[in-house]
Amino acid sequence: MSDEEGGGSLYVLTAVLLTPAQFPSVLGDDFPEACALLGVPAAPDGYGLVLGQDEEGARWTVVVDDVSLVAAAIASWDCGMAYDLSPDERTIVVSLAGWPLDLSVAAPGVPDPHDPEQGADGTGRVPLAPPSAETWGPVQRRLGADQVAREWADWQERAAADGGAAAAAHPGLARALREALEYTRTVPPPGRVRSSFAGGGSRTLRVDGPGWSLVARTDGAAFVLLDDEPSEVLPVPPGGERGLPELPELLAALDRIAVRPA
Repeated sequence: MSDEEGGGSLYVLTAVLLTPAQFPSVLGDDFPEACALLGVPAAPDGYGLVLGQDEEGARWTVVVDDVSLVAAAIASWDCGMAYDLSPDERTIVVSLAGWPLDLSVAAPGVPDPHDPEQGADGTGRVPLAPPSAETWGPVQRRLGADQVAREWADWQERAAADGGAAAAAHPGLARALREALEYTRTVPPPGRVRSSFAGGGSRTLRVDGPGWSLVARTDGAAFVLLDDEPSEVLPVPPGGERGLPELPELLAALDRIAVRPA
């Protein structure tokens, strides 16, 4: 595709969606926060993020408003099919220096990936960069929740083997559950509560808030990660002596208000 800033070519490496129902966790706890980090308005239909390199190897993230085109490309790639993602220049909202995600691939025949100089994108901002793995904070907490969702069966089995945890005994955990419950009474910003297909009639819920993230299956347990507990995953069983009997009702209520992929 053509690079809006310099008129050269951009070699596309990957793309991700930025919508209320699906956005990279590194960008924020909700859709408006993710948009604000990239400097774009929180348009209801969202955006596609196209990550690539220019002819000199520099990293660029191109924000486009043709969401359906990017979604079609991602679906094709997920199925192992080739898809030439070349958004029309008229769909480009902004081109930002750097990548917010860590990519292990590079465009063939161009110099190694590197960030262009600060301000090369016309914004004057520092190029986007993946989060550090050496610290723990909101970004790492959200990425940890992503990992729990990907490895759900292992975490469910581990929680069952450990016998669960006392859901109300940890103050940070109790606060996260109270704030999640409040979402069912006062509508939170778009993307704070998301629901996706999990199979067997179940849904995977992802709920984020200030200082916490919750991952759950509507027919099972929940897991909470906290900014105040580096690298810890706190299980919340749905019942039993050490569980939370009202958890299934809470998860069902959250699922009713959650945004879902189209």
